[in-house]
Amino acid sequence: MAFTSLSLAFLFLVASHGCLAQLGQQQRQGMQLLGLRGTEQHRLRAKTDCGLQSINAREADHRIEAEGGITEIWDPKYNVEFWCAGVAAVRHVLQPKGLLLPSYTSAPQMGIQGTVIPGCPETYESVSQSREQEMQRIRDRHQKIRRIQEGDIIALPAGVAHWAYNDGDTPLICVALVDKANDANQLDLDLRRFYLAGNPKGQQQSLGRQEQEQRRRPSHKQNGNVFRGFDEQILAEVFNVDIETARRLQGRDERRGNIVLVERELQVISPQYQEEEWEREQEREHERGLNGLEETICTLRLRENIASPTRADVYNPRGGRVSTINSHNLPILDWVQLSAERGVLYRNAIMAPLWNVNAHSIIYILRGSGRIQIVGNSGKSMFDDHVKEGQFIVVPQNFAVIKKASGDGLEWIAFKTNGNAITSQLAGRVSAIRNMPEEVLMNSYDISRDKARNLKYNRDEMTVFSPQSRSQREG
Repeated sequence: MAFTSLSLAFLFLVASHGCLAQLGQQQRQGMQLLGLRGTEQHRLRAKTDCGLQSINAREADHRIEAEGGITEIWDPKYNVEFWCAGVAAVRHVLQPKGLLLPSYTSAPQMGIQGTVIPGCPETYESVSQSREQEMQRIRDRHQKIRRIQEGDIIALPAGVAHWAYNDGDTPLICVALVDKANDANQLDLDLRRFYLAGNPKGQQQSLGRQEQEQRRRPSHKQNGNVFRGFDEQILAEVFNVDIETARRLQGRDERRGNIVLVERELQVISPQYQEEEWEREQEREHERGLNGLEETICTLRLRENIASPTRADVYNPRGGRVSTINSHNLPILDWVQLSAERGVLYRNAIMAPLWNVNAHSIIYILRGSGRIQIVGNSGKSMFDDHVKEGQFIVVPQNFAVIKKASGDGLEWIAFKTNGNAITSQLAGRVSAIRNMPEEVLMNSYDISRDKARNLKYNRDEMTVFSPQSRSQREG
């Protein structure tokens, strides 16, 4: 799913039975991936005196009800942590046969859904046989439509038009991060989305989480799509259509909101996949990316699945697993400068304490619950509380964080504001403490050599720690 205005973003598919999506054409279609280096990301617009005194687990600030689903928004105007990180977040819930109207944003985003890329040719077309002329007549042409499934991550460059359709029989949930402070966004840090259809305002409800510490900035309410501001006569001339069609483009009388229901099935041209074919296609796309064959934005691989246990980069059978997606396994992330981490902790397991060296981390709780602690540079606890499904929490760059699962486990997706985010652990086999000399630890903490060795070697696991009994800790 995708939502919120952005220059670049990550989308993550939380749950779906089936979904079709398409991304807009990218204006820089001639750029070659092999020679493409990521846009240097300066986050100066986020480096403000944001007055970050504490961190909170956030639920949505706005809720928009539409005919075919619900959109929830985490607005940086009302969340000081989001403002400081220069990001916003959106969650779409599409009911069966729900169509998220086409739109684009001024910033990149990361999450899940399909896309349409600007300037690229239509590669899918349907034809019918004309009996009178005995020749094929083209009925429809459009760009490639991508089928997405649970666990897919899609990266969307700024200005790329996209839509999503739920062709399954259960709700489709899409979560997206919008990186407003990315250099690709040359507007401001307000959340802006530019719709190409309908009247996306819907029934908007403010959830009333405006705190006194939060910044007051002008509101950009969504009152219509971009065609609405043009003269209808000019639109009719531009598209060479009648006035009634031009008025339909403007959506002045629309009341269905930004997610509409399709009366029948959405009839689009898209190859049908069985599960085995889907897996083979994923493998082929990954191999093409590794072999450098995706030369232009029109053929660029935008999707990677992060949910499968076999995809894990770190696995502890007693603790859980962690999977990452960055510019090395999804090259477009070198351009949009975003990456993601998918974590699963089993009952009472712990994620090694760490800090993000070169990125903010924006965590969305997918399932379960747990305790998260965040500590700032002054040694002050910025957050120490339980988190639950559906909440976002921001971990600023270099702030130390620990995650511990509750009895029902903890699953999350973390969006990171760098195409190759790096973490440094505080405990475990690859930690900073493990790699320091014993003498340094003895004198730094005023402890004996035995205790320094225990500090270094007692926890030999790498990133995901299994729960320990009280007797183990006392021993």
